[in-house]
Amino acid sequence: MTGKPAAERRTGLLNGFAAYGMWGLVPLFWPLLKPAGAVEILAHRMVWSLVFVAAALAVVRRWAWIGELVRQPRRLALITVAAAVITVNWGVYIWSVNSGHVVEASLGYFINPLVTIAMGVLLLKERLRPAQWAAVGIGALAVVVLTVGYGRPPWISLCLAFSFATYGLVKKKVNLGGIESLAAETAIQFLPALGYLVWLGAQGESTFGAEGAGHALLLAATGIVTALPLVCFGAAAIRVPLSTLGLLQYLAPVFQFLLGILYFKEAMPPERWAGFALVWLALTLLTWDALRTARRAARALSGRRAGAGDTTVTPGAGGAVPATAPPSEAETAGAETEEALEAKP
Repeated sequence: MTGKPAAERRTGLLNGFAAYGMWGLVPLFWPLLKPAGAVEILAHRMVWSLVFVAAALAVVRRWAWIGELVRQPRRLALITVAAAVITVNWGVYIWSVNSGHVVEASLGYFINPLVTIAMGVLLLKERLRPAQWAAVGIGALAVVVLTVGYGRPPWISLCLAFSFATYGLVKKKVNLGGIESLAAETAIQFLPALGYLVWLGAQGESTFGAEGAGHALLLAATGIVTALPLVCFGAAAIRVPLSTLGLLQYLAPVFQFLLGILYFKEAMPPERWAGFALVWLALTLLTWDALRTARRAARALSGRRAGAGDTTVTPGAGGAVPATAPPSEAETAGAETEEALEAKP
């Protein structure tokens, strides 16, 4: 009886490592697309992502959601907002990697959970635990230190963090699966992206085909690079606890940071190390608080279930039904950062 759940958990962990590993190593891919500029790469990513996810949906014959979506103007409007915000996120990330700012880009995904929590307080009037307040405060101090270190605010990091936090907030309201959401978003992006590529070709400035078949195939592969990690993430999300995914999410910025330092040889003066150290301290505090809260809630829920075990009434016995346990604090805590797990740099 325990073999199948254990195997499912292993499969989920492998998919989680694969998803965040691919997102973490993607800075190695974008430079391969030069001499294409960031906007051209972004446009190809939009076009080929739709082609790839449409093919995937055709294989699994999952189309029913489209009819439901087109009959709901509010959800369509939110999908349009999500498409616009993720366009900014993708574009800034591609530009930052190909312009020698991999480390600063990684910082954006390190501080994203902190920004997500801050937006929850400001926009959703969520209440924070003391440890969460401390983590957000330390994160804000880190931004000040990094501003001194860079000689300017870390605009790339802030843009990536706030755009993705906004994207997560909107997607939470849309409530659509990962592949379906990507299909809807890229469908909205498709015509503007295709129009730009056609215009670029008419100007004689397109690199698609002009740099050889290999380069054209790499541009087309942007669809796979975008969608495949999302497929792996979806497989992980249904097999492992949210708390586990919450820990795995840090693999991506860690890999990006290490690539920036070790592979791309970006400079890291002492004041930047100090800023990053403060960010890591804030994330450590945030993770510790989330795990502690989840454990306490799990124990409390287990105790409630044990106490109610002798009084459970089966349906049909006098018309009574068993009481349903309210959402646990762990579930509530998990929902605060669930949208931050599906990072798609």
